[in-house]
Amino acid sequence: MNASTAIDTAAIRAALPSLSRRVHDDKSMIYLDAAASMPRPASVIDAVRAFDEQFPANVHRATHQLASEATQAFESARGDVARFINAASPEEIIFTRGTTEAINLFANSWGAINLSDGDEVLITAIEHHANIVPWQLLSQRTGCVLRVIDCRDDGSVDAKEAEAAITDRTRLVSITWISNALGTVVDVKAIVAAAKSRGITTHLDAAQAVPHRRVDALAIGADAMSFSGHKMFGPTGIGVLWARSEMLQGMSPYQGGGEMIKSVSFEGSTWNDPPWRFEAGTPNIGGAIGLGAAVQWLEEIGMDAIASHDAAMTSELVDRLSHIPRVVLVGTPADRSGAVSFNVEDMHHADVGMLLDRHGIAVRTGHHCAEPSMDRMSVTGTVRASLGCFTNSSDLEALDTALRRVIEVFG
Repeated sequence: MNASTAIDTAAIRAALPSLSRRVHDDKSMIYLDAAASMPRPASVIDAVRAFDEQFPANVHRATHQLASEATQAFESARGDVARFINAASPEEIIFTRGTTEAINLFANSWGAINLSDGDEVLITAIEHHANIVPWQLLSQRTGCVLRVIDCRDDGSVDAKEAEAAITDRTRLVSITWISNALGTVVDVKAIVAAAKSRGITTHLDAAQAVPHRRVDALAIGADAMSFSGHKMFGPTGIGVLWARSEMLQGMSPYQGGGEMIKSVSFEGSTWNDPPWRFEAGTPNIGGAIGLGAAVQWLEEIGMDAIASHDAAMTSELVDRLSHIPRVVLVGTPADRSGAVSFNVEDMHHADVGMLLDRHGIAVRTGHHCAEPSMDRMSVTGTVRASLGCFTNSSDLEALDTALRRVIEVFG
């Protein structure tokens, strides 16, 4: 499979063991919770198992064969990720526990030494908590100010309004690329360009973008970017902070311990070079190796083909939901990818989710770690159906049928 061919969902689904499960009285399991976590391909599972079974040694610290194999596989995965997002070098890739730790690392290692009293951090109204709370914590320490770019009533973000929100005090623009709660695609390239023209540092939460479209770090123009392995068919507990090498050179360590140092004495310590400066202690070696395997799997399918397929499935999902009586879409942005939020009149979103589960339909309910988004949309939570390159029309038809039945019987 490659970018020049249509998506072969049957082949993709065959590579994802969890999709063959039966649930609740032997029903087929329809997985529409991809924005929370993607299923793992067999190749990823096998890569992690190979580490656990064949060379479960620590990296960078020994000369024996198992350690050498572990180090080679770990650093090879770093190279895979760098290639996947078109980073300038593998040394710009820092392995973290996920998007949340990546943003916290950036806030503490870059923000703590570059932001001071009165400096402004600009985010949008549709951010995940992971791109809100770290900046709030930093503001308590440094006095920096968190400012919010409002979204439209349909959940979209106007790039011109975002540019207008930049002031002489703005030092960082940190925005989501695709909203995990509403599926809104933000015109990050235009906003990054506006910030760069004024010498402002930019960071992207790309957790929802990486599995759905081609991500080119150099072309998009941002200075830093965070994403998670489990959102892109990799293991949980692994993620990435990418930042330009010149930024990493000027950033202080996030945590202290082994590996992140060149030398230690009781009088003081000197730091290792990036990225190892920011990877204190034993890393998630198996997770990184699994992430490298996930990258290779996605590249084999082709990100352009995935983007085209996901756009078609998202459009079909919106269309189906729009024609079900009493279903109200929450957020209707024109540019949307991978996720659609909705509610059913006179039914609680949690009840809808549990009833759909009894039909074998896996969706997510609640505020999706995006409470300000829910507040902006004037709801307490939603039902969210989210998809991936494995999703087909039969899945969406099953959701359509089950949701109509839930409304008929329990609504």
